[in-house]
Order: sequence, then structure tokens, then C-alpha cells
Amino acid sequence: MTYNQWKVLRHILVTAVVTASFLGGAELEKYTPAERRHWAFQKRTIPDIPAFTAPADKAWVQSPIDAFILARLRKEGLNPAPRANKATLLRRVYFDLTGLPPTPAQMAKFLADKSPTAYAKVVDELLASSAYGERWGQHWLDVVRFAESDGFEYDTHRPDAWRYRDYVIHSFNSDKPYDEFIREQLAGDEINPKNEVMRIASGFQRLGALRKNGGNQDIAFNRNEEMVEMTNVIGSAFLGVTLGCARCHDHKFDPIRHTDYYRMQAFFAATHENDVPLASTAEQAAWKEKNDVAQKEIKAFRATMKGLTGEALAEMEKKAAEMEAKAPPPLPAIFSVADDAEKVTPVYVLARGDTQNRGPQVGMRPLGILLPDGAPELPKDIKTPRAELANWILDTQNPLPSRVIANRIWQNHFGRGIVATPNDFGRMGTRPSHPELLDYLANQFIQGGWKFKPLHRMILLSSTYQQSSQPPAQAGAVEKDPDNTLLWKFSRRRLEGEEIRDAALAIAGKLNPKQGGPSVIIPIDPDLLNVMYKPTQWAVTADPLEHNRRSVYLFAKRNFKLPFMDVFDAPDRQISCARRESSTHPPQALELLNGDMANTMADALAERLVRETGRDKAKQIDLAYQLGTGRAPTRKRSRSH
Repeated sequence: MTYNQWKVLRHILVTAVVTASFLGGAELEKYTPAERRHWAFQKRTIPDIPAFTAPADKAWVQSPIDAFILARLRKEGLNPAPRANKATLLRRVYFDLTGLPPTPAQMAKFLADKSPTAYAKVVDELLASSAYGERWGQHWLDVVRFAESDGFEYDTHRPDAWRYRDYVIHSFNSDKPYDEFIREQLAGDEINPKNEVMRIASGFQRLGALRKNGGNQDIAFNRNEEMVEMTNVIGSAFLGVTLGCARCHDHKFDPIRHTDYYRMQAFFAATHENDVPLASTAEQAAWKEKNDVAQKEIKAFRATMKGLTGEALAEMEKKAAEMEAKAPPPLPAIFSVADDAEKVTPVYVLARGDTQNRGPQVGMRPLGILLPDGAPELPKDIKTPRAELANWILDTQNPLPSRVIANRIWQNHFGRGIVATPNDFGRMGTRPSHPELLDYLANQFIQGGWKFKPLHRMILLSSTYQQSSQPPAQAGAVEKDPDNTLLWKFSRRRLEGEEIRDAALAIAGKLNPKQGGPSVIIPIDPDLLNVMYKPTQWAVTADPLEHNRRSVYLFAKRNFKLPFMDVFDAPDRQISCARRESSTHPPQALELLNGDMANTMADALAERLVRETGRDKAKQIDLAYQLGTGRAPTRKRSRSH
């Protein structure tokens, strides 16, 4: 049998299977009581806050959070750890909220403040600082797989994607309500197409990887891949379900039907990329004239390359790339989307996700498991389909979104979520360690106007958060709960790559506090540069002071991780990163001992110590310890003393 004959037989077989599976069309599915019983799909409860009579317990409970935590500890026969010392607590909350260490002056001020509200004042100051948005904006950028290039073979740069990053940071700093935050990202262009912020926000729809191939194009396949990217992230980021698993068939574990997936995809049937120019008509005309000349020269030069091979071709390719780099850079634009009523993509249920194996056509409808049985599809003539989707997602009766975001906030304070699988609340995810507490936090979040900062404050002022990381004086805690799921102490965590780099810059006195604007491209090793498809795209930012800006402003290239970030577990920007991993391996030590970044900052720190203390070695050591660890050095005494 030839390969072509095999392909024909395979197509006949698949078509027969698809036809059989879709007999009767895309019916409106029903869900069994067992499917609807899964905890995540149940309505949020209004739990009773546990009460305590013992004086020590009553004193420890500073908020309802502590009541829920202590009730579970008491049930397991465990005690909470004592309160962390003030220096430890200050460094913890500084890194937690800003990603930066406190300065020696900030540490001294806090230690000298003996008032009972000293810590609460610091929390409020940090929540009001612009560094808060830079730190917590990075958490959101991880979840939505933010990158500034397309990925795949070409990994073409997206010069205007940074505006979305700035939008996220500003949203956190202004404490924008989460429901507004999500609504703007899903449908900002539909809600107010004349508003620049709304258009920038809806660039969220274009954050996924995008294949740009030369040659013959499978238009249906490419278009479906775009909608797949738009659809999958709704499940992982907002709903905490693995919606993408139903792209090819009914979900194997959760009550998400194959048809559910494509009905969700139908909300994006009219959505297409849209770059909104920020230049005037005259500026656009002038740019076009210059670019036409440049492209004509590049085309003519490439015509001379025909027939070349080996080193000669490589040399000419290098020159062609240099010519392309000198072409006029794109004019500023808003990286966004728009609905096009003339280009609505018909959405079919695709067997195995294959555009050549179409089942029945379907329309828009949210996930069936969260609707009454037989709930119909939405009308086809809805003018703002993504706004309708946002309304359903953010309906206060929808049990998932508020739980998901409350869990993310908790996770980024404690290192582990109440649900340890923050993108998967389904059957294959973990069950909540404290389900009543999760519902309490979700309810409080909604009642507080969907705002982040009040929830942060409640968590940070709790006795649970202020515990020491040293275990309490009790036997059996590690054996009963080795992962500290019940929070009988505060779990230590290793700093993320961005925190390590930013802290090194701050301690060395080199951190550039500039905020916002186009992303910074820093120098990298030539050997790494040469493995890129187009090394000329990596145009290093000219001003060296820009290279010392916070890590959130570094250019986020999808197919390339900066070595320093990579060695400290930078996330894969191809998919949603629900939780940063924390590995331990030799290259981390080698990077900190002899990496370019570490050596450069070590030299800068040495210069700072001399500049601020003179030649007094003791003062240099004291200042180095204060800057690096937030405490004075201690003398190591021998046992004979």
C-alpha cells in the first residue's frame, strides 16, 4: 500500500467515525447529578466562622482567616508557630508585595516603631507603592502567558505588546476591580472602541503564540489555531478548568463536552487582530514611502542570492538581515482586536480538533455544566459576543471565577494555593485544603467590590501570615503534614529570578526606578544571539542605564529565556503558568558565583560600600549585611568560648 492510498483509507475511516459520532447533530447535553456534585461547580457557601473559648486561641485569632486555619489545626492536634521576628516579617512582606528588599533605613524605622500599628502601616505603604503593581502584575502576566513575540519558527517581535504589560501594572496599582479588569480584557474594544485603554486591554486576545509560515497556507487551520488560543486561556486563567482538553473529544475527567468547547469558541468567531495606528495620516504616508523604498531594495538584493549555497549564502543572508534591520521601524500602534461582522468564522465541532473533520455547526453558549439542562445557545445576532461572555463569567452566581482569583492571591502570599492546582479545579486537580476558607475569601472579594488590596490586607494582617517559618515546639507536625498544607508555620520560599535580579540591582545601588514604556533588550552572549532565527531582531537598547530597570520591563521573547531567568525557573511563555516551579541544581550556584550579572553587581556593591563607608572594613561589612540580609553580622564563637 502506498502512502497516498493509506491517507485515503484513513480519511474514509475517520469520516465514518465522525459521522457516526455526530448523528443527530449537536444536541444540548444533560449532566448527571454525580457530574454536578463536584465541589468546584457547587454554589459558594456562606460558612460559619469558627469560634474559640481558650484565651490563647482567642488571642491568636486576629481575623476570620485565622479562625478557619486554627480550627483545622486543632482538629489535627497541631499548634501554630510563634510570630516571626520583626526583621523577618518586614523582609517577607517587602518581597511579597514589591519584589524588592527593604533598605537599611526602612528596616531601622520599622524596628524603632514600637506602636501596635507599626506593621499595619508598612502594609498600607507597600500596597500604595508603585512597586506593588510591578510585582503583582508579573503574577498576572504569568497566568496569561504574556510575551512580546509570536513564537514558532520565526518568533517575530510584537513591538507594541508592552502597552498591555503597562496596562496590567497600572490596573494593580490603581486597585482596579477585578470584574472591570476582566471585562476590559475580554471585550474592551466592544465596550468602548474609542477608548485607548480599552483597546490596549483587549490585546489580551492576542497574547497567544501565532504561527506565520511562508508558502501555501491552510487558512482554516490557521484561523482555528487563533481561536483555540483565545478559547483555552478562558478556561485556565478565569475559570480554573482545563477547557482545552475538550478540543478533540469530551473531557476525560470533567463534565465538559466536546461541543461545550466549540460553543465557547464561537464567542470569538468575529474577533480578528487589529493594530490601531497612533501616528497621524501624514506620518503614516511618510513611513510608507520610506518603507516601500527599503523593501524594494531588500527584494532586489535577495534576488541576487538565488543559486548561492554554503558560506556564500550565509554571508549574503547576513547582509540581507542587516538591510532589514535598517528598514524603518513600525510606527506606534495599539496591539488589539476588533469584531468584523463581514468575517465571522463558522464554528463547527471538529473531531480530534481537525479542521478537515467537521461535525455540526454550533453557536455561542457558556459551559453547560454551569447552566440548567437544555439551556439554549445564544442568538446569532448578538453585537458584542465577548461582552456577553464576560457578563456570564463575572456573574456573582458563577462559582468559579471568584474562587479562582481568591486562590491565586492566597497562593502568591503563601507559596501554595488552598487549591494547589490553581488552573485546574476539576477532578484531576487537588481538592481545597480549607474549602470553607476559600468560599469565605471569594465572598469577601466580591462583597469588597472585587478589589485586590482589601483582600491582601486581610491576609497580611492575619496571625497565619505572620507566623515564623521555624516549626512550633510540638511533636508530630512534620509527620502529620510534611508539606505544611495546614499552615502550622510559614513556609519558606526561594526568590524568583526577577526578585533575585531586582534585589541585586537594588543592593548594588544600580536599580533604575523608571516605570513603563517600551521593553528593554539587554546584551546577551553572541553564541546565544546566533541561534536566533533573526539575530538582528535582538536590537540591544542603546542607553545602558535602561539595562538596569526592573525585570518586568525586560523584553519577553517567547522562544528565548534570558540565561539568568532560565536558571531560576522562568516560566514557559507558550502556555499559562499557574505556579512558578522552584528547582535546585548546580547551574544556579554557578550563575551566582561567576555569572556576568553577579560579577557586575558584585563590583558595583564593592564600589557602593567604599563610597558610603570609606575604607573602614568593619563598617563595610556591617553595611553589606544590612543591605543583603536586613540584619547586622553576628560573630561566630567557638565552643571553647
